Formats: sequence, structure tokens, C-alpha cells
Amino acid sequence: MCGIYCAIRVGNPGAASNQHVDIDGFRRLSEQLRYANTARGPDAQGSHTLRLTTSYSQQSPVKSEERGAEELEVEFFASELRLRGRAPIIQPHHQEGDVFCWNGEIFEGLEIGPDDNDGKILFAHLRSVSEPDSLLSLLGSIEGPYAFVFYDSSSEQLYFARDPLGRRSLLIHKPTSSFPYFFLASVSSGDFTPCQFEELSTEGIYRLDIHRIRRTGDGEIARVNPTLPCEDLPCVDLFEHILLPEIWSNAATKLISHLDRSVMLRVRDIPITPDEQGKARVAVLFSGGIDSTMLAFLADRHLPANEPIDLLNVAFENPRKIQGRLDGNLGARPKRERQKQQKVAIMNVADKRSTSYLVPDRVTGLQEVEELRRLCPERMWNFVEINVSYEESQVLRPVIEAAMWPNRTVMDLSLAMALYFASRGVGCVRSNVTSDTYQPYTSRAKVLLNGLGSDELLGGYGRHRTAFIARGWKGVVEELQLELDRIPARNLGRDDRITASHGKESRHPFLSLSVVSFLAGLPVHLKLDPRLDVGKGDKTLLRLAAKKVGLVEASARKKRAMQFGSHSARMEAGEGERKGDLMIRSVNET
Repeated sequence: MCGIYCAIRVGNPGAASNQHVDIDGFRRLSEQLRYANTARGPDAQGSHTLRLTTSYSQQSPVKSEERGAEELEVEFFASELRLRGRAPIIQPHHQEGDVFCWNGEIFEGLEIGPDDNDGKILFAHLRSVSEPDSLLSLLGSIEGPYAFVFYDSSSEQLYFARDPLGRRSLLIHKPTSSFPYFFLASVSSGDFTPCQFEELSTEGIYRLDIHRIRRTGDGEIARVNPTLPCEDLPCVDLFEHILLPEIWSNAATKLISHLDRSVMLRVRDIPITPDEQGKARVAVLFSGGIDSTMLAFLADRHLPANEPIDLLNVAFENPRKIQGRLDGNLGARPKRERQKQQKVAIMNVADKRSTSYLVPDRVTGLQEVEELRRLCPERMWNFVEINVSYEESQVLRPVIEAAMWPNRTVMDLSLAMALYFASRGVGCVRSNVTSDTYQPYTSRAKVLLNGLGSDELLGGYGRHRTAFIARGWKGVVEELQLELDRIPARNLGRDDRITASHGKESRHPFLSLSVVSFLAGLPVHLKLDPRLDVGKGDKTLLRLAAKKVGLVEASARKKRAMQFGSHSARMEAGEGERKGDLMIRSVNET
């Protein structure tokens, strides 16, 4: 995981058009972006600047009297979090005028040894291709999350892209009349008014000419199998069967195999320094739900038995929830009275006797770690209880808002809050399994496994049941296709920016292209059955797979959103009625 940054400035000191250009703003933002992206790669940083001479084309909007030779300054910066090889590699990679900034991991598609740097090897391959189609073919052959910037000196073109699923962040600012500079960055420095950052689309690989950007090709994501089951498909509770019907048993076995390989590729060959011996290299964002428990179980297969795995479980002190427990059913009271009582709760959070971190995700987390300990008794499972006081959440809120920028909704903040503190990994663990005493603990793991993607691929949301009620199996297929199409826009970039602010990297085994392709290709009725109860009919295939490997309790866990399971959502008075798509500013102004 790395932070990458690229800025382009066209300068002609004598041109009249430069009289009102905010040069100081450009320099100030450049410095802020270098600083923000350094946090993503604490092990090494580097920069490289190209100064090129160029001319305006006849199609340029610049007035004819201002055309002519100009200096084009292209600045590249990259920071490195060492997750491969024996020593950090200083980026940007550059040779004979070519420059490459890489933020990603190659799990399949190129031969990468355990001590090799994948960015360095990919750079060599990129330099060997000469046509855009060859570049597309090369990048299409690799599996893994990535964002990159590549300058090809022979064609004088700048290529940049994110992987088709958008698993790594890359923000873009296109030149405007008030701020005529071009920026690419893994993370912004927050709201810098002249600069209009937005998430780079995952729809293709982009190529930058001097005055325009155009797309050169499309990323490919598998399509959902449109085959519908027969109208009289019997509704069978598969969880009551001692022996599964062969078709479901085979599908569950194949899912385990695909997911197991995906986890293996994401946890192997993580380097360790001498002072990290005996420490966990891998952590799981752990709610105790079926997704995170399955990933933890599979990770156990591929890490040395004497190496701990950290299970990061976050809980928030939520004044609104606390007051609700103290006062009973506030919902039956008038709105004005409810808001008054909730404000009192915020004033009383200093009274720690009323504070409880036994949120839903903590309860299920404690239950599931015991199931893991029974199934994998040789492993040391560090159940890290991350308790976030209301005061701390508000003190660090500006930091979190800056990291998640340009995302700005209430839901963005709730999710970013939970992910920020969970990935930071500062909490406590029990002195031993049976003890009620705790000791402070900070996770040193740089690789965090995240279960995101299973709900979209396997039908884990309530809207899939709603689609079935309204439009039958055809409606479910259509909804699953929408889910697949939306994955690149499901704020993976936001999550990447939040996690990377701690110098750590999220990896998503469910979003391996091989797992996505396998699940998309299955007939819909093998993945879910909305006719069954919640906890059985949603993500049915994953539940069968979990039960097959022995995770019986996990297989019955019901879906719960992270922000509600951790109580990071709706902490302020009156926020119980706030919609998640409201902008943060709307909340602050109330």
C-alpha cells in the first residue's frame, strides 16, 4: 500500500493568462498533498519532477497570440508501505524518462517472488509495451487492487487508472479557470476550495494529453448469470438437512476453495522486521458476523500456527443510545421532548457509570472468537476491544472528515468513524481467555482483512428480499446485477483513504476477481432464497459454506451494518431521524 501523487503545471511566465493564476495556492496544495500521502507509506518516500517543453495544438482554447513553446512541469511523489520484499523500494520508479507511481498488490497474473517488488516488475513490463492496447492487455491480466500513474516518454502520454472494482483510492482534479492545474492523489488534504477533487472512475484506463483527458479502454467485471429457476422451484430449508443436495454441496465446496485461495494470496509473504517477531502481521475487521468470521477462519490455514491474528472489534460510546436505555421508550414521546432528553445524555457522557461498550458487534464478536478458539485451538486469537469515547470521536472527527473527502454524507461519516478507529487498532485485550482484567494493546498488523463484497455478491441486503417480493427471481437477478455494477462506486476509495491514514492496507478477499466471477456465474437460486427466514435465505450459499467448515454459530448470524453494530451512527441529539444521504453540513447547521 502506498500513497501516490501527480501534479501538472503549465507555465509561461510571459503569458497574460497567468496573471491571475493562484501559484501560491498550487504550491500550498502540493505540499499538503505530499504530507497527506506520506501517511499512507511511512517506510519510504520519494519524488521525481519532469520539465518538458510543449506547444499548444490548433484545437487548444488558448488564444493564438498566447500560443507557443511552454514549460510543462510534471511532479510525481510516492510513499511506500513495505508489504513485499526485504527492504523498502523508493518510488517513483523512473528510467530513461519513463516514470511510474504504483499503489497496489499483484496477487496473480505476473510472476512475483516473495522478495520481489511488484511495482518494480510491473514497471519493467510497462516499459516493454508500446501501444495502448498492449498496456490494456497487460493490466487486464493481473489480479489485485491497484491505482497507478505511468508516464510514457516515447509517446509523451500520461496513463492513470484504478482497478475495475475500485479497491484503491485515486482522486482527480481537472483544470478549471480558477485553478488551472491537474492533480492525481491517493488522498486529499481535506476541503481546499479552489481544488475540486472527485473519485476517478473505474470505467477504464485514462490517457492525458496536454489539453484533454480521454478514456482508452474499459475494465471488465463479470456479469450476473441471468438464468432463472423454474417457477415451481421447491422451497427447501437446507439447514435442516444432515446431507446437502449435491448441487448445493458442490457449490459450497467451490466457494470455499475460491475464497480460501483469495485469502491465501492476501496473507502470504508479508514481510516482518526483527522487532515485530511474535506480533500479528494480519488483522481482521471483526464484528463476529459470518463474513469476518469466515475470513478469520481461512486466514488461520495460511499463517504460521505460532503467529497471532488480531481481531479488531470497535464499539462507540453513543450518548443517544445510552439515554435511550436509561429512559426507556423515548420513541413514544413528542419529538421536542426526545431531543431535550438526548441533549442531556451528551452532557452526561462524563458519567462513566452509564457508559457501556457492550454494543451488538461486541456481543457477537465475543461469541464468535470462542467458536474460532474451539475450531483453531493452536492459534492465539487477540480479540482487541477498541472502545471509543464520545469525546475522542468528536476530537478526531475533523481528521476523519479530511481523510474521507470528497465523501461528505452522514452515512459516509458513520462508516468512516468505525473504520478509522478499528483500523487504528488501539484498544485492549484480556490478560487471558478467562480473565476479567485487561491490558492495553495496539495492533501492529499492516494488512487488514475486510469482508466487504459478500452482501453484494450473495444477496445479503434486505432490498434483495424486497426485489423478490415485487418482481420474483427476475427482480433478484436485476438487483444483483445493479449491486455488481455499483461495487466500483461503493466507496472503496473512501475506505482505502481511511485505512491508509494509519499506514495500513485493507484487503478484500470477497472482491478477488476470481471470486466475483465464480459467484456471478452461479444461478441465482444457489446463492440465496428470499423465501426462507432472515439468517437463512440471505447469503444462503455462504452460510452453507460456513457450516460445512464447522462455523455453525457464524452460519446463523444475521446481517448488521457496521455503523449500527458498533454504534458509530447517530450519536447526536435528534440524529435518530436523520437520513444517511444528507450532507454533513446539513447536520452541523441544525
